[in-house]
Amino acid sequence: MSAGILYPYQQRWLNDKSRFKLGRFARQTGKTFTTTLEIVDDVHEAEILKRRSPWVILSRGERQAQEAMEEGIMRHNAAYGAALKCAREDTDFYDEESGIKRRALQLIYPNGNKITALPANPDTARGFSANVYLDEFAFHLLSRKIWTALFPVISAGWKLRVTSTPNGKGNKFYDLATSTDGIWSQHVVDIIMAIADGLPRKADELRAALMDEDAWNQEFLLQWLDEATAWLSYDLINSCEHDHAGIPENYTGGPCYVGVDIARRSDNFVIWVDEMVGDVMWNRETIVKKRISFAEQDALQDSVEERYKVVRYCMDQTGMGEKPVEDAKIRYGKHRVEGVLFTGPNKHHLATVIKQSFEDRKCRIPQADVPLRNDLHKVRKITSLTGAPRFDADSDANGHADRFWAKALAENAAHGAPGPVYVASRSSPVLRPLSSQLQGYLS
Repeated sequence: MSAGILYPYQQRWLNDKSRFKLGRFARQTGKTFTTTLEIVDDVHEAEILKRRSPWVILSRGERQAQEAMEEGIMRHNAAYGAALKCAREDTDFYDEESGIKRRALQLIYPNGNKITALPANPDTARGFSANVYLDEFAFHLLSRKIWTALFPVISAGWKLRVTSTPNGKGNKFYDLATSTDGIWSQHVVDIIMAIADGLPRKADELRAALMDEDAWNQEFLLQWLDEATAWLSYDLINSCEHDHAGIPENYTGGPCYVGVDIARRSDNFVIWVDEMVGDVMWNRETIVKKRISFAEQDALQDSVEERYKVVRYCMDQTGMGEKPVEDAKIRYGKHRVEGVLFTGPNKHHLATVIKQSFEDRKCRIPQADVPLRNDLHKVRKITSLTGAPRFDADSDANGHADRFWAKALAENAAHGAPGPVYVASRSSPVLRPLSSQLQGYLS
């Protein structure tokens, strides 16, 4: 296939026939598009020569696997015309962690070569004998275990392609990209290099729109971030991402815990809904609105009450939050609603609760949600002049880490608050045992 539609950095990647090839590319520079083109070219050549050259694409989630197949493989395959008649045969399997059906996407060629795209985990990485493409590998959960499981797959002389944007240092992609053993053919293309090669983007415009220097440095300039002051590192955030989280239709009818971060003007009003499945908090929905009236906020919270079995709410009671908390107590019951003042000690407690949940992998959050990732990563632990810790984040047009605090409030709703959390009024302890909470809700 002609490479005339590709930019020079894409042509260099496509023309590199090394067995082990790694690409560190900036966001939206066409790394998946180019690599799927290489895969289709390789399979068509193998078909013509009547040799085996199957490929397996392991993506970070089901949506990404589908995009690689639909927007990459199928698109490139169609460009070849009707020379080879292929059969699309997708198969279903179950994700043991979430209990939800997943799909392996497969294209079968006349001489038996296959291209298979599916979400990556250590189990799906086994059982193949094929060339492998690890797409956005830095974002794969359990990337080191996936690597251990798949390497025997390509040991019989198959090719390996690895591409990603950086995602902190605690993953296998970082190990490979910083390796000096000379085995890997490495390609590095940041946004400045891509623009110099003809990519129609404006770096200053992108940077200004993103409004997050850490995200800019990592995702567009490909830097390995020093995350010493980040309360939740990208590695920690990535470890709890799941492509079945954040989808209301996946709600199983279990008990839910809701955090509400109140805002009326500059920041975001956020409702975070978690369902407790076993001992893991699965995000089912996150509602984010800006500059809406208190009446609209009440209506959104009422809709959550109607659609989920909410055991307990924790709401930001600071400042303008006093009345929304008071009204919520009247509507939902004073023992199901807790108002939390964002004092220094209380924010310390909330930050500790959310970090513990991430470190223990007791929560699941939506995958590849950039605004959410930025909010979670934005909060910093700062030591004040008195030596006391302070948790804060820069406020910008995207808010003030509002999703972080809404999630922390939901965690607090589920796990209680042994620290100094103040409530507008209460006649019983903040937390009752789960069984009595459910009994109170169902009665």
